[in-house]
Amino acid sequence: MDQLSPEDQHRRALAFRALHAGPGAFVIANAWDAGTARLLTGLGFDALATTSAGLAFALGRPDGANLVRREEALANARAIVDATGLPVSADLENGFGVDPAEVAATIRLAAGTGLVGASIEDATGEPERPIHPLELAVERIEAAVAAARELDFPFTVTARAENFLHGRPDLADTVRRLQAFEAAGADVLFAPGLPDAEAVRTVCAEVGKPVNVLAAGPLTRLTVAQLAELGARRISVGSAFARVALAATRRAAAALRESGGFTALTEAMPMPEASALMTERD
Repeated sequence: MDQLSPEDQHRRALAFRALHAGPGAFVIANAWDAGTARLLTGLGFDALATTSAGLAFALGRPDGANLVRREEALANARAIVDATGLPVSADLENGFGVDPAEVAATIRLAAGTGLVGASIEDATGEPERPIHPLELAVERIEAAVAAARELDFPFTVTARAENFLHGRPDLADTVRRLQAFEAAGADVLFAPGLPDAEAVRTVCAEVGKPVNVLAAGPLTRLTVAQLAELGARRISVGSAFARVALAATRRAAAALRESGGFTALTEAMPMPEASALMTERD
């Protein structure tokens, strides 16, 4: 695609905001490179998100250990933005810095890639103290929101409370954090790793802003409609598509190694079909 114009970025930003207004819930599909962005766009999703774990795996690194640099994440986001006409929001992990000023700088740089939204989490990436203290976590979201409001288009800030992903299954504290992030100005609230439907219902009932729900673990047994009934407005899949691709590749490669035959490769997408998916369309 041609370089994104300010007018197109503004259009995408407005479209993204409108999706959160409902009715019901929408799925924001997580791409990890330009090719998967084209594939998911062609399947008819309304918006895309990046996945920090998917990118880390593509780079041969583990997730959640602050091993992906900001410039790498933003280059990946730009490639995804350039491959689609859809709104794109980025998983920017902890904002690539502890200090609120660094988080604000990350938001400004993200906007420069063509993104129309991003998420900032309260996780530190440090096993000995995995979650930022609430006061600092709020200051970081305030800084992200302030930077977003300086832009000339509506950049959507998602604030993430990471307790359940880091061995702290404290629903009350998670709700308290999301409420504080809402008061700090976050546009969307997100607590990945919620254990069941009732936790989703509780979170959605206790905050006033749209809630993103990660379809993972027990929640994968629910449908989009059921999650919407619980109060979810946006549903993401995180790194699941990337891990499905890894699992399929491992199965095919293991079958080749074990049997010496190539039968598993017959499940590959035909070359003309794959090439057609990557063909740029107006």
